[in-house]
Amino acid sequence: MNRAFSRKKDKTWMHTPEALSKHYIPYNAKFLGSTEVEQPKGTEVVRDAVRKLKFARHIKKSEGQKIPKVELQISIYGVKILEPKTKEVQHNCQLHRISFCADDKTDKRIFTFICKDSESNKHLCYVFDSEKCAEEITLTIGQAFDLAYRKFLESGGKDVEKRKQIAGLQKRIQDLETENMELKNKVQDLESQLRTTQVSTSPAGTGTPKSPSTDIFDMVPFSPVSHATSTPTRNGTQPPPVPSRATEIKRDLFGAEPFDPFTCGAGDFPPDIQSKLEEMQRQRWRGSKWD
Repeated sequence: MNRAFSRKKDKTWMHTPEALSKHYIPYNAKFLGSTEVEQPKGTEVVRDAVRKLKFARHIKKSEGQKIPKVELQISIYGVKILEPKTKEVQHNCQLHRISFCADDKTDKRIFTFICKDSESNKHLCYVFDSEKCAEEITLTIGQAFDLAYRKFLESGGKDVEKRKQIAGLQKRIQDLETENMELKNKVQDLESQLRTTQVSTSPAGTGTPKSPSTDIFDMVPFSPVSHATSTPTRNGTQPPPVPSRATEIKRDLFGAEPFDPFTCGAGDFPPDIQSKLEEMQRQRWRGSKWD
């Protein structure tokens, strides 16, 4: 392993100071993971961490799991580990918490750094795999340390406090974004459950059932027993009473008694008509007799 925190005066860095102080340098790599270590620095410390994570990754690979790819954003404020597509921050390692950084000379694809976790205060060793940029990434982190140290000397320590405040605010923003994403997922789950419940409890027909008290013309349907209760019309007046069945038999549509020529008196018709009615009555009597 080789430490990358050399601050020689004749050191030639790869990036301009503005690129690391005002922006960041992005790299893509494979993330083997992180593991807790007992010491904040040391070649043997990171070597044991690399061996441990390589073995764990070999087991996962045999189970069909691939090594996840990440994006590293390096600046004088720290090293951010992001998901490449969504740009979601997985880890935000502040520079003043990184105590050791090295690349593996026996395996040129591997590089590591040790960072003290802000919540647990434990030292974690992060291990990465980059086929072509392992040494370059290590030197870029070293250059970020060099620039941060120079700014510390120039500002008399005030710049470090500002960076700590900025880092704290960035972490707070990251926590709020994570919490917001969790709440959105919960809301989506609740909406999905509500839609499922509505579909399962809704009737088979989609039409609104029509009130049984009215027909399609918004009129009260006729019922033979509805004369007991009267329903006001739209203008507020009561409808006329429905005549009983006995009255309907004795009277016609206009309220008059039905006409029966055989029950009328003999003086009600002229003689010629009266004789024809008598003849019809006799024929009617004969027909009923034969029946």
